[in-house]
Parts: sequence; structure tokens; C-alpha cells
Amino acid sequence: MIQAAMKAKSDGSRDAAWNAVLARDARWDGVVFYAVSTTGVFCRPSCPSRRPRRENVRLFATVSEAQAAGFRPCARCRPTQAESESGDHATALRVCRLIESADDKPPTLDALAGEIGLSPTHLQRVFKRALGVSPKQYERAMRYERFRREAPDGDVTGAMYDAGFGAASRFYTDAGRYLGMAPKSVAARGRGEEIRYRVRETALGHLLVAATARGLCAVRFGDRRRELVANFQEAYVRATIAEGGELVDGAAQALVEFVDGRAPWPELPVDVRATAFQARVWEALRRIPPGETLTYGALAEALGTPRGARAVARACADNPVALAIPCHRIVPKAGGVGGYLYGPARKEKLLRNESHAPQKR
Repeated sequence: MIQAAMKAKSDGSRDAAWNAVLARDARWDGVVFYAVSTTGVFCRPSCPSRRPRRENVRLFATVSEAQAAGFRPCARCRPTQAESESGDHATALRVCRLIESADDKPPTLDALAGEIGLSPTHLQRVFKRALGVSPKQYERAMRYERFRREAPDGDVTGAMYDAGFGAASRFYTDAGRYLGMAPKSVAARGRGEEIRYRVRETALGHLLVAATARGLCAVRFGDRRRELVANFQEAYVRATIAEGGELVDGAAQALVEFVDGRAPWPELPVDVRATAFQARVWEALRRIPPGETLTYGALAEALGTPRGARAVARACADNPVALAIPCHRIVPKAGGVGGYLYGPARKEKLLRNESHAPQKR
């Protein structure tokens, strides 16, 4: 069972595995399998199927364990045909598990290298080649995630130290980048954060644009306005939400004109939470000139991770602010427009409109 795979750091490793399932984190493929009791099917973490309820999920370390428990393999992600984990990817996965299951004190590179059986320099090179970030960057992202998950209402300082930050200066240096909102708001589960939103009609359907005082936190397409707003409000249930406002209205107008092909792409401020790798991908997406495209592999190569095309695709799929971070500019090497959270038809029209839209002077 999963205990054997992770040597159960109590519930910490289970939480890390479940978070990987929620995030469709392909780095856990071949290491963890999740089975859904209501369907009798087991999958890889990166499976594109709808995420199940936690109470209906069982976690397994191997295919044989899932099958022995009576579950059959998913027809979409085909977990029994998963690529064997070897080389750099397997090493990186082992390091990720060690980092995520660590106690309050984060493991040093020397300690990780000793556990894996490599020199620190070699481990650093292997890990970054596989995942695009260093073990330190990954560990920092995990500590911010721990802060987000465990922070009691209002106790920023206690949660900061519990998450392994030894000094407040280090915590606040990257807090905005990793948390996407003020640490105090995160500790209160979003309570006190004010978010303004506006829904506008476009040539591609309804467009919801939402923003904090710092920038856009959500940009979503939808076919039905009521459903679009309801889903957005559910995602930010502890925040104070209101319709309209100078920043969000201006951003919504700029995005509508861009979608409809009447104006160039607007470079708008964003307020989003990201892992270290997501931040690099999203920043690179914003540097692709309007009207141009890159393949997943080309972007991975540009980021220094030539084997990271799948991770780039995952980061694009996790983009919370469509258009503002233009993930529609990434296309498959085989041709066509490829996948898009809001449908390939919208992506195709966006690319066509963008190629003919007025350019900035």
C-alpha cells in the first residue's frame, strides 16, 4: 500500500500524494496511483479525468496493489502502460518525496544527496534537468504550500515557523510569488481579501475577469453567465467578492477588445500563486510576441529543460488567468491548435484574431 511507498510520514506523505492528484502532477506518475471506489477504476496522477472526492479515493504505490484490491485500469491514462521510471526522472521523484515528507527543518542538498547516493553537485544537475528547478526552489515552494495548508486563522508568525522558515525576511521575500495574496489573507483562508469581478460578452462567449488590488487573479471563459459566476465564487468562498471596480473594469474592457480582434494584446498585472516551475513557464508565455506560437517542446527547450514538454503542458493547463498569461500561444509539434481548457475552437479563434489584431506602436 501507500505506506510502503512513502514510509508514511504520518499524513504528510499522503497529503503530498493527494495534492499531486489534485494538481495532475505528472512527476508522480509511476510512483503513486489513485483508485476511485465509486467507479472501480485506478489512474495515474496526471490523468485528465475529473478529480474525485477525497473520501472516495484510495492511494496505492504500484499497479499490482491497485489491481489486487479489485480496481481496473483507467482507459484514458492507461496506468498499466505508464513509462517505467528510470534515470533522471526517477531520481527527481525520489528527491521530491524526501522534501515533501521532511519535518519542519528542510533537508539540505548534502542530506538529500546522501540519501540518494549521489554527490550534491550531480544531484543538483540531475534534478534541475528533470524538473526545471533546483531542489532548493522546489523545497521553498513546498514550504509555502505547507504554510497555506496549515496556517490557523490569523497566526502568520506561528505558521511561518511551523512551515520551516527560520527568518521572517526569507519568508516575505517570495511570499507574493508563491502565495498569490498577502500571507495574512492566506492564514485566514482568504478571509479579508477583497476581489472584484466583471463578466462581459465577447465573440467567444462570456468572459469573467477578477482582480485583487494587486492584479488579475482569475480570467475564465464560459457558456453560461450564472454558472461561470457561481464556480468563481465557490473557488474564493472565504473572500469578500463584489462586482465592478476601476481596475477590473479596465482590464475586462481591454481583454474584450483583444478577444474580439479590435485591439492588441494588453499586458496586464497579475496576482497569481505559482510553483517555481509554473512561474518560469508563465513568465515565458508572456514574452511570446502576439501573433506567434511555440510548441511545448520548444518552450521547454528555451527554459533549459528539453525533456520537460509534458511539464510545460501541465503548467499551461493550470494557468488561472487565461489571456493575461497567453497559454493559447503554445501548440503541439504535430500540428493543429492542440488542447485548451476552454475548448480548441476558442483557441483557434484566439490565434486567428491575434494574428490580425492591431499591433502596439
